[in-house]
Amino acid sequence: MLLSSQHASRRLSFLSTFTFLTLILLLALALALRALAAPLHIAAGGPTLQLQEFATGLNQPLKITNAGDSRLFVVEKRGTIRIVTPGGLVLETPFLDIQSRVNNRGNEQGLLGLVFEPDNPNIFYVNYTLELSNPNDKRNGNTIIARYRVSAADPNVADPASEEVILEVAQPAANHNAGDLAFGPDKMLYIPLGDGGGGGDPEENAQNLSRLLGKLLRLDVIGQATYAIPADNPYANDGNPDTRDEIWASGLRNPWRISFDRQTHDLYIGDVGQNEWEEIDRQPSDSAGGENYGWDCYEGNHEYELTDCNASYTDPIFEYSHAENQNAGAGCSSITGGYVYRGTTFPDLQGHYLLADFCSGKFWSLRRDAQGAWQVNAHGKLIDSPSSFGEDVNGELFVASLNGTIYRVRTPLNLPEKLYLPIVNKDGTN
Repeated sequence: MLLSSQHASRRLSFLSTFTFLTLILLLALALALRALAAPLHIAAGGPTLQLQEFATGLNQPLKITNAGDSRLFVVEKRGTIRIVTPGGLVLETPFLDIQSRVNNRGNEQGLLGLVFEPDNPNIFYVNYTLELSNPNDKRNGNTIIARYRVSAADPNVADPASEEVILEVAQPAANHNAGDLAFGPDKMLYIPLGDGGGGGDPEENAQNLSRLLGKLLRLDVIGQATYAIPADNPYANDGNPDTRDEIWASGLRNPWRISFDRQTHDLYIGDVGQNEWEEIDRQPSDSAGGENYGWDCYEGNHEYELTDCNASYTDPIFEYSHAENQNAGAGCSSITGGYVYRGTTFPDLQGHYLLADFCSGKFWSLRRDAQGAWQVNAHGKLIDSPSSFGEDVNGELFVASLNGTIYRVRTPLNLPEKLYLPIVNKDGTN
């Protein structure tokens, strides 16, 4: 029977709708099967922390974050930012490409950090090392903190011409650039800076309050042309013209990654050590700033160079020795600080701070018990070269491998039996 043109139009419309819905269902099924089939990376000995492959094909990913929606933004060392969809698809067009501005030659140089304004996802900030056309220009390799805006035409593409440099810090060497950025619950921008590089802090930057290197900065940047000094920064009104008002904390060597606990608002700092110790520092939410984390007088809880050291130092909550990695076959040690898990998918991880070692691929999780003691879970090696952790909008955690893969952090029903490892403080207590 022939259909009238009206019936044919309706039939075609129905078929088009049916075809579209079928494609959507097939896509959803494919994504679900992909998630189920993705390999789990479980350490030998059966620890229950697991990493599940989520996205692949990235170029040296160094940072994972979100803009308040379901997308993940991944920083690539070379100077690009990529968007990853909830299904693990890496969008072909970069969100931002500033490779021409980024000095990516050194192992610790490149596009290193990214954070979005807490109430305006159309504005974001990056941390990178500067590339200039003149190779002899002394500004090459300087740390740049810059503001960018998302393009008006496409929320998946930023405007590279919108750059506003809010801070430039001279870097005497190519290493110890740190590189992270984080907005605190106070909506201030926190910027960790390394000690300027070279073994043993040769310029004594970390303990010098007249220099920004080796410090954690706290700046008011929202709505500012560059930045303003928060009135409650610890050195803003100390009457000493030599101290830098931007400083929030001192005594840091190479604080590669920092994060705030989205529930308690405590701040965690993963500080890369020199020859023997890696450490995690914690700043409680009620801190007024001014903590000195000890470098280069101390490395972790251990004496390093005590000349002219007379300050009060804040001990790390966790440390591990380089010997532990060397005994396991790793030729180096480099801590990758993470996040406190506040998602809902894996309740056994609730309240645990996750961290890893870039060189050995080992993972740990920490949790403070009711008596204030830190419980430590050692999960062994899970992947190669864990470069950074990240949170999605719901508090679920991801981890990047420098090799180009993003993994979802997960666990079965229970964490391993807790092992309490006491840390001996400098005064001999634990």
